[in-house]
Amino acid sequence: MTFLKSIVTAAALLVAPMAHSQSILNDVLNSGVLKVGTTGDWNPMTMKDIATNSYTGYDIDVMNALAADLGVQVEFVPTDWKTLVAGVTAGTYHITGSASISPARAKAAGYSDSYFSLATVPLINTKDAGKYLDWADLDKADVIVAATLGTTQEQQVKAFFPNAQHKIVEAPARDFQEVLAGRATAHITSNVEAFKLIEKYSELSIVPVSAPRAKTPIAMLMPQGDQVWINYVNTWIALKKEAGLFDTLATKWRLSN
Repeated sequence: MTFLKSIVTAAALLVAPMAHSQSILNDVLNSGVLKVGTTGDWNPMTMKDIATNSYTGYDIDVMNALAADLGVQVEFVPTDWKTLVAGVTAGTYHITGSASISPARAKAAGYSDSYFSLATVPLINTKDAGKYLDWADLDKADVIVAATLGTTQEQQVKAFFPNAQHKIVEAPARDFQEVLAGRATAHITSNVEAFKLIEKYSELSIVPVSAPRAKTPIAMLMPQGDQVWINYVNTWIALKKEAGLFDTLATKWRLSN
């Protein structure tokens, strides 16, 4: 009995730290601050105004609403795409704004339930309109397709255009800037960002492809092992879906053409 008791006691000691470990939810409530990782370079989801060091966008409105329901202040923490997941796992921020759901990211971080979906489309310089009409037209050896390091599009350009040249740029540079500057033939991005880019830059045009590719749900990234935090956010998302928050914000930020 003494031996059995010692085993049970040892097991209890091992489990105790896990049982009493504090969720990020408690940290947020106790500190009164929700730290959100955001890149500030994805129109209309998250856009940083350098002059005022402030953010606007669909993601920003979502996170302000989450913080309001938690009864805390929100702190937007600058990050970039290549370190987005690392910031979650390192505890630099409690959660991120919208990110495409991918198996690679899911290996290291947890996801909330999805609340929006995207698809990928290619953009070219308007002067080349008529020259490139579908995906296959860009998959040629003399074509340079750009993508931003750390984004899902970085992997997509390699999969979609195996015969083309790939130009991967690192933030704060952006792939569409390579097309504007004539250093790339095309780039790919979400249909949501594509609509905003062609509104802002007349030099850019969406290739009239037969269909977008890589239809992908988006969600918030969170620490993988904190199920209490994930459950809270998922419950909040479900309630806000029913209340129409995401539909209202999609209309506000014109997340369609």
